[in-house]
Amino acid sequence: MTDLRTEPPLDRPYYGAPLSAAVRRFFRKYATFSGRASRSEYWWWFLASVVITGVLQLPAVATGAIEMQSNGTYTVVGGPGLIFAVLYVVWGLGTIIPSLALLVRRLHDTDHSGFWVFIALVPLIGAIVLFVFTVLGPRPGGERFDR
Repeated sequence: MTDLRTEPPLDRPYYGAPLSAAVRRFFRKYATFSGRASRSEYWWWFLASVVITGVLQLPAVATGAIEMQSNGTYTVVGGPGLIFAVLYVVWGLGTIIPSLALLVRRLHDTDHSGFWVFIALVPLIGAIVLFVFTVLGPRPGGERFDR
C-alpha cells in the first residue's frame, strides 16, 4: 500500500513515519538537538539500529574476533571477523551523536527537557524513566521546543 501523506518539514515531528522516512530523517538531522521527534521516528530508528548492530556484532563474536568476558566487557582478539568488529566500532561511533540528538528530540515531544538524558546515569532507574518517556504520546507543551 502506498502512503500518500506528505512528509512534514524536518523541523516538525513526523507522526506515523514509516521505517524508511525515520531512517532518512535520522541521518538528515544528524546533530540537531532542537525540535521534536515522534514515537514512530524514534522507535523505527531504534529497531533499525538494533538490527544493524546485531548484523555487525554477531559475525565478529561468532568468528572469535571479539570475545565476551565474564564481567560483560568485550575484548578484540583478531581473526577473520575482525572487519566486522571494526565496522561495529565505526558504526557505534558514527551513530552516538545522532542517537542522542534523536532521544533529546523525542523527550521534547513529550514536553520534557533534553537534560533528562542524564537520568540514564542513574543505574536501572534511569533507563526505566527514559523508556517510559519515549513511549509516551506527544504533549501539546512540547511545541515550545519547536523553533
